[in-house]
Amino acid sequence: IPAPRPTGAPPQPIERGTFMFAFFGKCIRPLRAAKGALVTLAAILILAGGAQARSTDGHEHGRVVIQIDKSTQRMTVFVDGEKRHVFKVSTGKQGHATPSGSFRVLLMKEMHYSRKYDNAPMPNSLFFTNNGHAIHATGAVRNLGRPASHGCVRLAPRDAKALYDLVERTGSRNVTIRIV
Repeated sequence: IPAPRPTGAPPQPIERGTFMFAFFGKCIRPLRAAKGALVTLAAILILAGGAQARSTDGHEHGRVVIQIDKSTQRMTVFVDGEKRHVFKVSTGKQGHATPSGSFRVLLMKEMHYSRKYDNAPMPNSLFFTNNGHAIHATGAVRNLGRPASHGCVRLAPRDAKALYDLVERTGSRNVTIRIV
């Protein structure tokens, strides 16, 4: 029987050739062999728990299509093919065209200030080109319904916030912007 250890002393290793060394060696060898399987199982359980947490965290799932019609100056927002919102917009005025085509959200910024246009505020910005084109709120709501911007798509502040929140909940990778 070993002498009792003083309190706070580190445990001593089990010496080779003793009964305890042989006993623990026989117990641990199968665990070492199963270590890879246990690590894989642990990873699966962790990922499954994360998937469960994601499915109940209030995020909307599905595809969002933001369709902007420059001829009518209207934006229609579809979630999984169902019309969710219709907003008045202002797109690019003459000489400052809003690009047509299909785009993805490249960057979301809750508040952005334009470096090109005198630090103009661009709240709830959804950038969709590398040239700075974005969908964002405007204070110039009287111009909504007609081309008035320098190429961005402007919305009333409440509408821009609703759109920004929807994209944030859904995830920008699930959003397509179509401008015709």
